[in-house]
Amino acid sequence: MNPQDVNAPPPSAIPPAPAAPPPRRSRWVGSLLALVLVGLVGGAAWYLVQRSGGEQGAGPGRGMPGGGRPMVTVGDAVARRAELPVVIDALGTVIPATTVTLRPQVSGMLTQVLFTEGQMVKKGQVLAQIDPRPFEQALMQAQGTRQRDEAQLENARLTLERYRTLLSQDSIARQDVDTQAALVKQLEGTVMTDKAQEGTARLNLDYTRITSPATGRIGLRTVDAGNYVTSGDATGIATITQVAPIDVQFSVPQDRVGDVRAAQGAAPTLAVTALDRARKAELDKGLFSTLDNQVDTTTGTVKAKARFENAAGALFPNQFVNVQLLLRNVPAVVVPVTAVRTGANGDYVYVINEDRTVSLRKVKRGQATVGLMAIAEGLREGERVVTEGGDRLQDGMAVQLPGAPAAARGPRPGASGPRSGASGPRGGASGEGQQRRQRPAQNP
Repeated sequence: MNPQDVNAPPPSAIPPAPAAPPPRRSRWVGSLLALVLVGLVGGAAWYLVQRSGGEQGAGPGRGMPGGGRPMVTVGDAVARRAELPVVIDALGTVIPATTVTLRPQVSGMLTQVLFTEGQMVKKGQVLAQIDPRPFEQALMQAQGTRQRDEAQLENARLTLERYRTLLSQDSIARQDVDTQAALVKQLEGTVMTDKAQEGTARLNLDYTRITSPATGRIGLRTVDAGNYVTSGDATGIATITQVAPIDVQFSVPQDRVGDVRAAQGAAPTLAVTALDRARKAELDKGLFSTLDNQVDTTTGTVKAKARFENAAGALFPNQFVNVQLLLRNVPAVVVPVTAVRTGANGDYVYVINEDRTVSLRKVKRGQATVGLMAIAEGLREGERVVTEGGDRLQDGMAVQLPGAPAAARGPRPGASGPRSGASGPRGGASGEGQQRRQRPAQNP
């Protein structure tokens, strides 16, 4: 082996030979592509900046005729003259006109229950039966006592007539006549007592037939047949509530008592409407009855009552309902509630002109309902107002109505500037790139 080969470094330790420098044409191509990319990015950035500046400058004129911006689409309504109702809204409770607890008047064994729970019953209808036999015997005893005492009274009256005849003939002492007359009066009192006892026995016998004292709906029974009932039972047998007609009790603010009394003086009857808890469905219509005679100091309200026929049975006892008491109808120019807005200077509306531009106009509110509002001042009948989309409007802006053709708009001012400016850098960058592509061809 050659000693020089032993001292030679291993092949992996030998550094690689330096790479050959790239050709001059490749360097020109890379530089050209980099310049083209920088030019494109710079042109796009300049165009976006100019476009953003143009939009900010056109902000105050947005929606103006010839402004070139998309117009705001709004909802509209026409101011019209209508009878606006003046109502008092309150929360009421349905109260039965009559509530009766069916209690037995005599004590005894309950032999029959002649009603079904929840049944509509009529006044005088037999609902239950108590064993009548003890009361029949008591009635017979009272009748016998009365007949006996009546016979004694009749005999005493005949004796009195004889004594008076003998007294006229001076054949008997006057004391005997007076004694007999007193006996007749005593027996008359006894017979009267007997008649009262007989009537009581007859009444108790009638009480064994428990009848309905009112017309209405009967509730759940608390006693079944076969139980012993007493006249002092507080729970009774069942409860009857009169549901047709039925009353609704509600509260009126003390500040509106004067309006209610004035409305009562102007009209013989005031209409009252009962609504469900969601205020969507109308349950029944009735008439205002009366106000209470004092103000509740804890709430500052006065209780009121209205009567409803409740023919359909929509009102149920102890049900919570919304009540609307109609005081009067006021003629006024009305618009939807959403058309009226409130700003720093008060209430206003946007009026739509003939050229489809809007004008801000101050108005004065009047009476209002859930959906309509009366305009006391500032608006005429037949004018068109904005109901939706008013938050995006300014005085003098043009609007687009739903379903109406879009108004003709002119070219946007300055639109050609950004476009031409944007094309300039792009064209310059491309021209410079073409020149740089040609240079390597001319100088290889």
